[in-house]
Amino acid sequence: MNPHTNPLAHFSHFLHRNFIWFLMASYGVAAVAPRAGLAIKNVSLGHFSFFNESIHVSLPMLLLALLLLNAGLGVQTSQLRLLLRRPWILLAGLLANSLLPVAYIFLVSRTMRLWHNPEELQYILVGLALVAAMPIAGSSTAWTQNANGDLSLSLGLVLLSTLLSPLTTPVTFDLVEHMASGKYAQALEALETEGGGLFLIVCVILPSMLGIVLRPAIGEARTMVAKPTLKLLNSINLLVLNYSNASVSLPKAIANPDWDFLGVTLMIVIGMCVLAFTAGWLLSRLFQVEQAQKASLMFGLGMNNNGTGLVLATMALSQFPHVMLPIIFYNLVQHLVAGSVDFLLFRRVDAEESPRLAESILEPRQTEEPIGATLGGDLPAPVPPVEG
Repeated sequence: MNPHTNPLAHFSHFLHRNFIWFLMASYGVAAVAPRAGLAIKNVSLGHFSFFNESIHVSLPMLLLALLLLNAGLGVQTSQLRLLLRRPWILLAGLLANSLLPVAYIFLVSRTMRLWHNPEELQYILVGLALVAAMPIAGSSTAWTQNANGDLSLSLGLVLLSTLLSPLTTPVTFDLVEHMASGKYAQALEALETEGGGLFLIVCVILPSMLGIVLRPAIGEARTMVAKPTLKLLNSINLLVLNYSNASVSLPKAIANPDWDFLGVTLMIVIGMCVLAFTAGWLLSRLFQVEQAQKASLMFGLGMNNNGTGLVLATMALSQFPHVMLPIIFYNLVQHLVAGSVDFLLFRRVDAEESPRLAESILEPRQTEEPIGATLGGDLPAPVPPVEG
């Protein structure tokens, strides 16, 4: 569908293409006018018990579940059959995604021991733990498709990391717990044992699977007709979630800025993100895969589902608002790094291999929105404009 022939589709396309600017604006509003965001966070939908565990359901949790349901509707399961051709690459990517961030956090905990404020180190460790514990971002599929990558491998990394998250997330919290201290170690232990896994099942796994099951029942034709509306609702939902989550921590950070803490947090986050992208590149060299698989591994390992991490942080760690800053930083940094990787490693290679692409490299490539592009409530990759 041409977005210029449908006002709703046109606005949805404009919002999606410029989403990173809208996201930064939502953070700015959260910093200076957080009242509405805090009100959204405090809306309670009741307590529920599952498997002898209780969970407090809030409005942000419902919004996150709707994001995952919407994203599940975009998954074409027929592409997953292609994963049988390369199971070892998929498993290696999942293993690296789980272990490498924890190793990086350990190095941070060792090298930052002499930092002048020990509590700031605890903020960073807990925040990085929440980034590392989350599954791979669904928007990695969007960047993979923009780079002409292997979409089946990308989708497999997203879905399997999501499905395995009730098992892998508590393990990550347990490992980082031994690096943290005091009440921050206790907070990670509480996430590990008192609802973190249940949160992922209720708000991530079940909505995703429901969306995947509903797609065949609804039908391909109806799904495509509803695509502009679903895409617009997803974008608005993401903005509301990011605004609400950021309202907890950003006002305090802006009111009393601690520039050395903000600076070192940003540098550590950039280092973690660059290392994750580099790990994807190293795996591609190790397995000697083609350019398409390299793109899938790099974007998959480099991008985490920070929307889920922020909701979990605001739900369970609202007494430690500073731990959300590493998550907020990573949410922005991963897309800036992804854009740089796409330009330096994939667009320039395409231009060298194809004179036709070399002539059009000044214009963004036009692609359809990939399946599961916003799986997990994370920032969607920018979609190139469609020329009239």
